[in-house]
Amino acid sequence: MPEVAPDAARTVFVDNPAIVAPHVTRIDSWTRSGEGLAVNFTAGTPDCFGVHVAAQETDQTVTVDLRGGTPPESVGRMCIALAVRGTVDVPLSAPLGDRKVLAVEW
Repeated sequence: MPEVAPDAARTVFVDNPAIVAPHVTRIDSWTRSGEGLAVNFTAGTPDCFGVHVAAQETDQTVTVDLRGGTPPESVGRMCIALAVRGTVDVPLSAPLGDRKVLAVEW
């Protein structure tokens, strides 16, 4: 997965560990965000689609697990089928530095 420059046109999602029916979501690319990183993906609108992100860190790598699902408050709600270019910050316990960024694959 490639590193790309920040894109202000992306919709910012907030990590939501309470999403319903989580499933692995493909990460398109990643961006440096301060001392950490953000991952970029394609999803539905934030009104009807949520994400949960976690990272496993070693001295050499950061492996990102991005899950998509439905926010609890949106279950049973009518939603439009619209693709959104999204991004979400990945919390890290140490600065990214020169570690390699990997993604959990489906």
